[in-house]
Amino acid sequence: MNIRDTSAQDTPLQPSTGLARHRRWLLPAGIALALLAGIGWVGRGWLAGSHSVDAARLRIAEVKRGDLVRDIAAEGRVIASNSPSLYAVGAGTVTLKVVAGDAVKAGEVLAEIESPELLSRLAQEEATLASLEAEASRATLSARIAHAQASKLLDQARVEQQAAQRELERYQRGYEGGAVAQVDFARARDAVQKADIGLNHARQDAGLQSAAAGLDARNRSAQAARQKAAVEELRRQVEALAIRAPFDGQVGQVFVAQRQNVAANAAVLSVVDLSRFEVEIKVPESFARDLAIGMPAELSGNNQRYPATVAAVSPEVVSGEVSARLRFAEGRQPEALRQNQRLAARILLDTRHDVLMVERGPALDQGVGHSVWVVVDGIATKRPIKTGARSLDAVEIISGLTEGERVIVSGHDHLGDAGKVRVH
Repeated sequence: MNIRDTSAQDTPLQPSTGLARHRRWLLPAGIALALLAGIGWVGRGWLAGSHSVDAARLRIAEVKRGDLVRDIAAEGRVIASNSPSLYAVGAGTVTLKVVAGDAVKAGEVLAEIESPELLSRLAQEEATLASLEAEASRATLSARIAHAQASKLLDQARVEQQAAQRELERYQRGYEGGAVAQVDFARARDAVQKADIGLNHARQDAGLQSAAAGLDARNRSAQAARQKAAVEELRRQVEALAIRAPFDGQVGQVFVAQRQNVAANAAVLSVVDLSRFEVEIKVPESFARDLAIGMPAELSGNNQRYPATVAAVSPEVVSGEVSARLRFAEGRQPEALRQNQRLAARILLDTRHDVLMVERGPALDQGVGHSVWVVVDGIATKRPIKTGARSLDAVEIISGLTEGERVIVSGHDHLGDAGKVRVH
């Protein structure tokens, strides 16, 4: 019995050439080289940086060239440039004539205050004024009487002096003719001297009495004038009990209730001048030094834009911000504005053309622009730079960077103090 083998199923093969033998090793060799390259790249990255940081934790911006527009954008609140509060000049009960939102005209009575105390004081002061005016009139009359009496005495003294002078002349002629004794002539001469003395004293008394009477009259008149001024002030206060609108506008807020008893100098209501509105904005402290009155600005709301200018800048910094007011351009104030309405504001500081700049971020703000992290081939390296002007979203690069380089602008606190850090 014969056992058959598998020789009938075998197929003879030809011996392989040299190229076919090497082809079998190409694929494994390529894979091995790729693994070695990857290991080398990873090893070089680990050797280049002391540690690695996930790129998702960083914000990287590219250095570009363009126009740097320095502006300030903020949200503003509409306020009335003229919105005074009206106060009660005296204590009393308030009767309101208007409500908040009413349109009013200049001089219109908005509220009245009933003040019995002020009215009583006015009546008392008016009575005192009448008394003082009567006393002043009496003093004036007394001055006229004293002046007339002094004039009468002066005239009598002048007549007596003239009579004594004539008598002396008659005695002198008789004495010279030998008809009058010397003693009578001497007596006549003494009478003239006495009349002269009386005339001089009468003249002095007339002046003194007139001056004294006039001084008393002026004193009484001054007291009356002073009392009159006090009465006029009280009358003004009584008239001011009727609170009137200082201009055409609208009632803003009412601070008291109807028939409420208020104290003197208490706020009653406010009036808003609808013809002039301003917009108040808050500006970061870093931009405060660049603001100046008269700078051009733009206000926008309801899909419309309105030109404006910077009207005022507060000299005080509060919570890292500075208050500024924007005023609409002449004749460009929109209609139907409301107090506390919100508008978007933009103030243009200046424009720098064709400058090297990079997106603004905490890395440039906190580092004051002295150095930044530059990312090249996945390796972040710290490099000193010099910055210039800043806008809300960009910083001018003066030196240290070139166009197209990538800079870490946020998340730099994860990099630490190492000289090089791998970013993956």
